[in-house]
Amino acid sequence: MLEIYREVVELIDKGEGGVLATVITAKGSAPRKAGAKMLVKRDGTFTGTVGGGGVEKQVLEKAVEVMRTGIPLTVHFDMSGTGRDAAMICGGQVEVFLEPIKAEETLYLFGAGHIGQATSAVGKKLGFRIVVVDPRPDYNNPERFPDADRLVVRDYQQAFPELHITGDDYIIIYTPGHLQDETCLRLALATEAKYIGMIGSKKKSLEIKKRLIDEGISKEKIEQTHTPIGIEISAETPAEIAVSILAEIIKVKRQGS
Repeated sequence: MLEIYREVVELIDKGEGGVLATVITAKGSAPRKAGAKMLVKRDGTFTGTVGGGGVEKQVLEKAVEVMRTGIPLTVHFDMSGTGRDAAMICGGQVEVFLEPIKAEETLYLFGAGHIGQATSAVGKKLGFRIVVVDPRPDYNNPERFPDADRLVVRDYQQAFPELHITGDDYIIIYTPGHLQDETCLRLALATEAKYIGMIGSKKKSLEIKKRLIDEGISKEKIEQTHTPIGIEISAETPAEIAVSILAEIIKVKRQGS
């Protein structure tokens, strides 16, 4: 049991998720007693057991649904062999509660400039987990980003494979240069991120989009990128720009893209 709780903490620390299945009632010849647990991860692997056999197979299938929707679910299994939905014929009934384990939604900030600082501070107040990626240690450090949960001081291209970006996460690109922005956008489009935004003028955005389409990246996928980034509020200062970006992210979070 302790191992499962440790793994739940590790999943959350990594910004990943899963489903915790718990037997909440067990009657008759049920394979496990109330309180038995199984942790199902996004990659389909699991720790623990709620009974094996047909029950466990169906719990794993339902866990995929819970991961997708984020909505808890209670599943009843009739193992008496008489119910219409009988899972096994060993006599007994079991109810299993499937609880989504959701990490904090993560803001990945590619670029540790002044706008990144402001976005980190405001984003943390909004409840996001903050990860800052920038290869410059004189910019990307705890003194400038005291609210960040993780600082990745590596080349942008090298950092991407280590980030485990999921469909619950948000990417903001504002590196020191256009070529680095383009590199980050290219890599970001290969992730499942809920939101991808890149700072820049309309001219810059159109040029980069055209090059990526010429490379064979789906036009439909590229058009989902938010660039120029943020809601139009005539923002000028780093703090104002951060507010406009985060307002757009909140809109996507609450209403969809």
